[in-house]
Amino acid sequence: MAVLSAVMEDYIKAIYVLERESGERVATSDLAEYLDVTPPTVSSMLGKLAERGLIDREEYRGVTLTEEGELVALEILRHHRLIESFLTEQLDYDWADVHEEADRLEHHISEQFEERIAAALDDPGLDPHGDPIPDAELRLPPEAGDRVRLSDAAVGEQVRVQRIRNQDEDSLRYLAEAGVRPGTELEVVDVAPFGMVTVAVEDGEQSLPADVAGHIEVEPVAEEAEA
Repeated sequence: MAVLSAVMEDYIKAIYVLERESGERVATSDLAEYLDVTPPTVSSMLGKLAERGLIDREEYRGVTLTEEGELVALEILRHHRLIESFLTEQLDYDWADVHEEADRLEHHISEQFEERIAAALDDPGLDPHGDPIPDAELRLPPEAGDRVRLSDAAVGEQVRVQRIRNQDEDSLRYLAEAGVRPGTELEVVDVAPFGMVTVAVEDGEQSLPADVAGHIEVEPVAEEAEA
């Protein structure tokens, strides 16, 4: 396959992310909003991607990635998430700063450089935000069946943070200050209708807006067996 431009790769990654979040084909309007471009710009690019066999496009039904397009998306995600991990673990970047940096770098690293990053990090399975990293064969680990959004957890439930889906800088800095990261154990103290989700963390209680809590994936903390 011919080399793709960075813009084409951005579209493919965006389609992959939106399709996985909704479970449905991706509408032109949703893609335009996600990428902050106009619908005519999206339509023009989708035509180019369809010509290359990377997407399946149907009028009024949106788009989905073809098998080849999905492999391209997974390769981009592998680059992106390995770079995020390398920046935080080896170069002491803050987790709030690595997403945009990785967006810029993901298009330009060679396969050899990718392999060396993975080896230096001992082939990590997750990036700093808890996103799974496709392996060298572009396979993702199976999704855990017992994960829920923090906003859907029950009051009194003990949970462990597994993944932060919204990775804009302000949200990540807010969560870091609140002591909420992948691996953090929380107790759900209160869930206000259409309001705040209050959780107990190590340093006390924190109230998170419902839209922020909705981007946090958690799983139940297994109870220790009695002696």
